[in-house]
Amino acid sequence: MRHAITSPPRPIRVMRIIARLNVGGPALHVAILTERLGPPDFESLLVCGHVGPHEGDMAYLLDERGITPRYIPQLGRALSPWRDVMTLVKLWRLMRRWQPDVVHTHTAKAGFVGRVAAWLAGVPVRVHTFHGHVFRGYFGPLQTRLFLALERLAARLSDRLITISPQLRDELVEMYRVARAEKFAVIPLGLELRPYLETPRGQGAFRARYGIPAEAPLIGIVGRLVPIKNHALFLAMAARLRQRLPEARFVIVGDGELRATLEAQARALGLAGAVRFSGFLRDLRPVYSDLDVLVIASDNEGTPVSIIEALAAGVPVAATAVGGVPDLLRGGERGQLAPAGDADALSEAVLAALQTHNLTRQEALRQEIAAEYGAQRLARDLATLYRQLLREKGRLP
Repeated sequence: MRHAITSPPRPIRVMRIIARLNVGGPALHVAILTERLGPPDFESLLVCGHVGPHEGDMAYLLDERGITPRYIPQLGRALSPWRDVMTLVKLWRLMRRWQPDVVHTHTAKAGFVGRVAAWLAGVPVRVHTFHGHVFRGYFGPLQTRLFLALERLAARLSDRLITISPQLRDELVEMYRVARAEKFAVIPLGLELRPYLETPRGQGAFRARYGIPAEAPLIGIVGRLVPIKNHALFLAMAARLRQRLPEARFVIVGDGELRATLEAQARALGLAGAVRFSGFLRDLRPVYSDLDVLVIASDNEGTPVSIIEALAAGVPVAATAVGGVPDLLRGGERGQLAPAGDADALSEAVLAALQTHNLTRQEALRQEIAAEYGAQRLARDLATLYRQLLREKGRLP
């Protein structure tokens, strides 16, 4: 039986749901999409919970864009059966009132309760983006199996599953069997990169602020201070690199639950005078302007925003080959790769990034990254997908 084709009397309504706006790529992602997918073709509503007590809050991204989110306090990070049922009911009621054409969820907890609520509310199109996954490096075996079972169930309620890299899609299909390959679409991240493209190299303001000599090689890591990011590996790498480059300096940009532990590790490794902890910074342009190498030391990743921003700013990259990082760096063409957890290999990768830096190649790479990971491309890709799925449901001509 064929669906009757009807034209909607209003813009396409998209409800975007995320657990919280903590520091990281997902918060940037939803802010950009909520702003760009607006009138006259779209109407977007962002629903989120509150950040935890030790997390950086990126709600300022919404203020800068004039976005007013709908907060559901129970939608935060912590798992609680009662709170999660309350979240499900509140989302269901909101969907029944607002009548979205598309519900698009982000992050694991919001992804599950959001898609179940959308299915119960009869929302025509249900989409989820995997910015990474929690099946390795986050929880113990029992909790991991539970999350995997829930993701497989939620996948059955979804019209499309989005990953931000081909490697992440392949892991979810082949290793974890979340759903079949035909249910996935790969849509890379899109960011507002113009500020980084326009920032000159070597301005010196960041080095001056933290007392870092202008001539010292400066190696940095940008991200939340949480176990999965493995800042301990970064510090172990720094200790090894200092044996070959005594003048090298290091900076850890970000904050989180492990800060005190990492500061103690830096002192124990004899790095107290060589490592600066900057805390969370809103404006990263001065950081990237003065960095000589950006490092990713993670045990698991989706597509790290810091790599995209650094490459757009002309900063060489050395990273562990996890998750979507090899895709982003094209197997080593765009930066140096090292095995996860190997401090010696990571120090060699950083040294190679310092020694092989080519200004001409780096400038060409800046433009390449801008075209591939720009916000305009992201919004266009998602708009196309939403329309395609609505047509398949008979909701668009």
